Parts: sequence; structure tokens; C-alpha cells
Amino acid sequence: MLRRVTHGAKDTFTLLLARTQYCNPGVNFSSAWTLVANRSCLLHSTFTTDTKSRDENKKTVESLYRLSVDVKKIRRLKEWVLLQDVAYVKEIASILQEMGADETTVANILERCPEAILHAPTEINYQRALWQLVCQNEKQLIKLVEQFPESFFTTKYQENQKANILFFQELGLKNNIITRFLTSASSIFHNPVEKNKNVIETLQRNYLSLGGSDANMKIWILKLLSQNPFILLNSPTVIQENLEFLQKNDFTDHEVLQLLSKLKGFIFQLTVTTMQKSLLFSKNVFKCSDQELKQLVLKCPALLYYSVPVLEERLEGLLKEGISVAQIRETPMVLELTTQIVQYRIKKLSALGYDIKSGTLKSLNGTKKDFEVNYGKIQSKKERPIFNPVAPIHIED
Repeated sequence: MLRRVTHGAKDTFTLLLARTQYCNPGVNFSSAWTLVANRSCLLHSTFTTDTKSRDENKKTVESLYRLSVDVKKIRRLKEWVLLQDVAYVKEIASILQEMGADETTVANILERCPEAILHAPTEINYQRALWQLVCQNEKQLIKLVEQFPESFFTTKYQENQKANILFFQELGLKNNIITRFLTSASSIFHNPVEKNKNVIETLQRNYLSLGGSDANMKIWILKLLSQNPFILLNSPTVIQENLEFLQKNDFTDHEVLQLLSKLKGFIFQLTVTTMQKSLLFSKNVFKCSDQELKQLVLKCPALLYYSVPVLEERLEGLLKEGISVAQIRETPMVLELTTQIVQYRIKKLSALGYDIKSGTLKSLNGTKKDFEVNYGKIQSKKERPIFNPVAPIHIED
């Protein structure tokens, strides 16, 4: 794999040495996210038995046509909805219209989430009342339903949803944050409220034990939740184990809090085994002591967060561009960028004559906006005249 890498033999050996010490465990962080497809499959299994031998419900199809719904689209994507014996097309459309949806909006919602018509009106009215607890008005509510119909029409955990909404409000989260959770992190509302309370209490207890103050604890918890609500999907045991792992690796209490803030709570989605492998991989690649490794992690938490296969891929990508391990060690934050982003940025800088192999990697770092600012500065410097155009010209007699 590394045959075509144009770097020194020493760097090649370093990377190969590190690679031999690991299997590829991989960390599937996307499992924390609630996938629309999964919800559809669950609902599908609830409402269907043997769809292959069944015909479409003509009443359902006719009702959808009257609402100007693109039935062909539903047939292509979720035909099983049209095969159900019972559907509430008119009733669900009526509820949406009461909420302020016009004909186009109703059709759009039912095309995107046709399984909505399989819910009883009582369920949807209850869901409507739940979401009104955090929406300013029905205008905002119908806008959210149009944007995130799958989240709104997930009605299986309504009692848990209500209890968690009230808990988050008591905790101090603003309603606009809770609505964001409802639309993009709806799975956290499926938990019994006691489970979410337990996770929050574990975080609060650890925050204080790590030296955080009572005065700042509420702000810290609310910020952490706002950044990553999926921490609530973890067990208190995992949270405790991961924090203890950092302390056992000589991170001070202050440094642990610093890492928690930088990683936005994503550290709780890792395992001790994965973190151990990532740290050992980095230690072998950069040939550093435990103390030096700790400083690298504090500069670039990605060394702790990303799995070995991800780190390995990004290192290889950098080395193939002629960048040395020493350069990466000097600016480890470059590992936070995907290989594709690094290649794109190097190409842009090279067009200006900037030699990344002999220069610093700081020009590659940062967000898209950060890079564009740095790129603009380099471009301006290149275009600057090499002489002063207003200086007088000396002509010999």
C-alpha cells in the first residue's frame, strides 16, 4: 500500500511498524444517529405481513390523488404503505390543514413520509400537542413537520417524549434547542426519562469531581447537551470508564475537562479498547514519550477520538503528498481533515507556488473559512509588487 509513497525510508518504516500492531476494530459513530430508513423499516414491519400477494388499497390511492399527492413516487419508494387495509388519509390531511398547511405542503409531507397516513388521528393529535409544548406557534410547528416529517410521525414513544420534554425544560434547555433535538436527535426521547436523568447526574457528579464549580456546572451541562445530545444514549458506566481511562493515562483533572469540551462529549461514544489502540498507534508513529503523546492529544484530540483505520488512512494520505511524519507531529491538527480536503487544499496552495513539503502545515489547518483566509493572505503576498511603484526612479546623467 505504501509502495508509491514518496517520502523517506524512515517515515515509511515508522508507519509500517505502527500498522503491524493493530487489527482494524473500527468505530461506527453513525450508530448514534437515528436513521430515517430504520424508522421506516420498523413501521413497515408493524403494518405489513405478506405484501407480495396483496393489492393496493384503492380507497387510499384515490384519497391521495385527490390531495395531489404523487402516488407514483410512493409506489417507487414505499409501496407497502399503499397495501395496508386501514389508512387515515383524509384525517391526517385535515389535521395538517388545521395546523396551517396548504395543499402543496400537505402533498409534500405525505410524499416524503407516506407512513403518516397509517397513524390514527388520536396519535397525531397527541403528537401535535407534545410538539406545541416547545413550539412558539403552529406556524413554526407545521414548518418543522414539513422539514422533518419522519421525526414528527414517530409516535411509538409518546409518553417518554412528553416526560423528556418536561425534563429538558426543567434542566434549563431553551425550547429552540429542544425542537432541534426533536427533529434531528429524536432517539434520545425514546429513552425513559429516568435513564436520561441518570446520565445527566453522572455527568454532573464527574464535572464536580474533576474540579468544576457548582456555579459553572449548569452552563457546562447545557452546552455539552446542545453540542452533542447523543451522549444521552450512552450508559453511565461507559461515561465513568472513559473518564477513568483518561485519568489513568496521566491526564490531569483540568486536562480531562478540557478534552471533554474540545470533543463535545463524543468521547463517551468511544470504548477504552479503541482509545488504547489509537494512542498506541500515535505513539509508535510519532516515536514519542507518554508525556509528549499527552501534549499531542491535547493539541489534537482527533488522535484519541479517531479509530486506527481512520488515522492510518489520513497519515498515508499526507505522506503520499510528500509531507513528513515530523511535519505532522509539529502540526497534528491536520489529522482532523479528511484526505480529500487535504488534497484539495494542497492543490490550491501549490497553484500559488507554495511548497507544502518544505513549509509549515498550519496553512492547511482549520475550517473552510479559516483556510480561505490563510489562502487569501498567501495569494495577496504573492501578488504584491517586488518594487515600490511610487518610489522615485534614479537615472544616471
